[in-house]
Amino acid sequence: MTYRERSEVRFVSGGEAKGGLGQISPSAADEETPPPGVDITKPHVARMYDYYLGGTNNYAADREAAERYLTLFRQAREGARANRRFLIDAVRRLIEEAGIRQFIDIGSGLPTQQNVHEVAQKLTPDARVVYVDNDPLVRLHAETLLAGDPNTAFIEGDLRDPQAILNHPALTGLVDLSRPVGLLLLAVLHFIEDLDAARACVRTLCDRLPSGSYLVLSHSHAERRAEADMGRDVYRSSNSTFTMRAEAEIARFFEGLTLVEPGLVPIVRYEIGDDGADAGDAGPVAGAADEAVIGIIGGIARIDH
Repeated sequence: MTYRERSEVRFVSGGEAKGGLGQISPSAADEETPPPGVDITKPHVARMYDYYLGGTNNYAADREAAERYLTLFRQAREGARANRRFLIDAVRRLIEEAGIRQFIDIGSGLPTQQNVHEVAQKLTPDARVVYVDNDPLVRLHAETLLAGDPNTAFIEGDLRDPQAILNHPALTGLVDLSRPVGLLLLAVLHFIEDLDAARACVRTLCDRLPSGSYLVLSHSHAERRAEADMGRDVYRSSNSTFTMRAEAEIARFFEGLTLVEPGLVPIVRYEIGDDGADAGDAGPVAGAADEAVIGIIGGIARIDH
């Protein structure tokens, strides 16, 4: 599928669950006294992403690596903001057009404004959300943000072990896997270098979700190998590999699923609703002229078995 192709498939209503939750603002990182178990000597991809978004939960090593990436890909900040808006829009669409009431957000990253449970809860008080990330700092902030919320949970887990995520008591105790789920894989699969291994993770997750569930996926994109190699080199010093992929490779994550409109496209083509300005620090939506330099493509697909 090319950028200009469109799917004729539209959303079909799924199931629903029950619940309710609140919100607590996260605190900033303390450069002098990092939390126990947090290594601030090596860049971490979640904290680098936080820096791109203009957050404060990052350290010197994260900022240095992020700045090196920004010298090569000057629109990385705009890309991070566009990706955040794509996430916000996707959650709204799944609730309003597909009836989804429960979400699993893997690679959720550090809390920012308009987190998934906040977006979902604004539209439907009964939304349930499970966040998953492998960064101890994300866990610490999530525990503060979600304290006292019976309908949200955080799992310190890794996308490369999807069965552990799906079988975790915190997930099975909150998410009803017999009812449709919104699976959110935003800007996370490019941290798995091997394409077949990454596809296997996606397939394992989708196979466990019932028909009527949806996959929301975005991925760093580069058609030229030289660009992909430059991005990979910057992230070598971090806690993860980084692999930009061509459109044809990213399309393989959607095999066996049904893409909804507008298909697999640059994420800036996904339109924010009337209240899209209420996206906190996600910043302005990039224009169509910026599609190539933003360098992230994505799509939403229905899961049917």
